[in-house]
Amino acid sequence: MEKMTLGEIAEACGGVCNADVLINDVCTDTRKITEGCLFVCIKGERFNAHDFIDEAFEKGAAAVMICEDKEVKEPFVKVENTALSLLELAGYYRRKFNIPVVGLTGSVGKTTTKEFTFLVVNAKYKAIKTLGNLNNEIGLPQMLFRIDGGVEAAVIEMGMNHFGEIRRLSRAARPTLGIITNIGVSHIENLGSREGILKAKAEMLENLEDNAPLILNGDNDLLKTVKSDRHRVYFFGTEENADFKAVEISEKNGSTVFTVEYFGKRQKISIPVIGVHNVYNALAAFAAGYFLGVEPQIAARALGEYQPEGMRQRSVVINGITSIEDCYNASPDSMRAALQTLASTKGNKKIAVLSDMLELGDYSKQAHFSVGKAAAESGADYLLCIGKDSAHIIEGAKSAGLENAEIFETKEALANRIYELAKAGDVVIFKASRGMHLEDVISDLYKRWK
Repeated sequence: MEKMTLGEIAEACGGVCNADVLINDVCTDTRKITEGCLFVCIKGERFNAHDFIDEAFEKGAAAVMICEDKEVKEPFVKVENTALSLLELAGYYRRKFNIPVVGLTGSVGKTTTKEFTFLVVNAKYKAIKTLGNLNNEIGLPQMLFRIDGGVEAAVIEMGMNHFGEIRRLSRAARPTLGIITNIGVSHIENLGSREGILKAKAEMLENLEDNAPLILNGDNDLLKTVKSDRHRVYFFGTEENADFKAVEISEKNGSTVFTVEYFGKRQKISIPVIGVHNVYNALAAFAAGYFLGVEPQIAARALGEYQPEGMRQRSVVINGITSIEDCYNASPDSMRAALQTLASTKGNKKIAVLSDMLELGDYSKQAHFSVGKAAAESGADYLLCIGKDSAHIIEGAKSAGLENAEIFETKEALANRIYELAKAGDVVIFKASRGMHLEDVISDLYKRWK
């Protein structure tokens, strides 16, 4: 981060300060305090960082940002709302730099598309990307503050749960190129309908630079209808309307090879993951690279260097059994994508191991039931589940004719059943929300399969 004075910060946030010290970083967590930083006191539902002001100064903070009447002898800036002011300050700071910023959102696939896009952009520019889950109103500013004189581009992921969040995030990030991966049903409880989700995601357009490229999934029934008078709209996908169209798609040994056709040109691409959803993710990244001047061959080579993180559709083969780990997160859309991956992976028996999708509220029963139907329609030979809500997955699967659908009370019982079923030549996919800790079952099986 480039240094700012506390007076400059106060003016940017519409606040008042009692001193004009130099600030070299911005922090919201006392565990990550750095010498000379501004500690922003966020008030959450279960904590109030104003309680840690003394600790922040003891650890080296140069000043604090507050929104409560606190007696603070050290340097401070007072604002009406510290969370909103953090975003305002991040937006002010971002505007100091005239660099390409890719703003990226969507129902599913955001993080993988971000990783693909970063690889492509970083092949030409010294770039930064959103780290981990820092894609919300507290995390995104932390990424913007990482921009300095040595950064030439940024790939910024934007997540949301409610209307208005993408508007506020994009106002801070000021993207010069936008990507929307798809419109599914994630957060439908808060947004009412898929049309509501589209409206919320499209808030990014309000703060997307005029005449900037807007890259959308043309195979998505809602995104293909998007038009904009202020932006240049381009579509990626496999259908005829795509400006960046994937053809000749094939999968082998955990990799996908395809050719992208664009504006009368062709480029062959190989990515080390499977599933058509990953073809979409790579297409979006390739398109972003095209508009940022990355040579197509360089972009293709960069996409081939992708490595799945954690349990994000990582494919391994142990004693002839193909295991696909996809337990980073789960929604109805990503569950269906995982089932499509299982269906397209060559093997003898296809075994889907699924667990609960969390944070779906009143929509949970319907969502889990629909995933069960999708499992049956995917051609899975066995569906094995664990979790309270997964009982509805089983119901949906059986209603659609999948008889080999079983639910288990314990992870040990589930692991035992998979161990009994899976043989060399079979494919097993594991898919669940991160909070279900399905990796416990995976770890148990790997020890036994070896």
